[in-house]
Amino acid sequence: MKYPIYIEQDETLLNFLSTVPDLPGCTTTANSFNNAFDKTYEAIKAHLSILAEYGESIPNGKSIDHHRSVLKNHIDVIWAIVDIDITPYLGKSHKINVTLPELLISQIDDRVSKSTAYKTRSGFIASACLAELAK
Repeated sequence: MKYPIYIEQDETLLNFLSTVPDLPGCTTTANSFNNAFDKTYEAIKAHLSILAEYGESIPNGKSIDHHRSVLKNHIDVIWAIVDIDITPYLGKSHKINVTLPELLISQIDDRVSKSTAYKTRSGFIASACLAELAK
């Protein structure tokens, strides 16, 4: 899942505040711009863990354009994307039988073998399903 974040510098404290608008309350501070990304990644994982623990659904990330139109008073911020694998927060995995055409399976396997984004055929199919459900 790709979550937009925005980072703003607090001039008085010389800190960087990072906020994940799709995860209300998910903010962190860092002493450097680069450190803000690492701390934000960890904050997102912690936030998603809490949501999963309480059985809450994992919010989809909206576009930066969407957030910029809603958060008009945040003009002096830097927007970025944090990409995080949300499958560990979706609950226990279950094995299912799926029937797919041979050519489609071959195309999926070819994509998985050439991409570091997908580790398995199941991971690819799960990503495709999440993308479709997010629409």
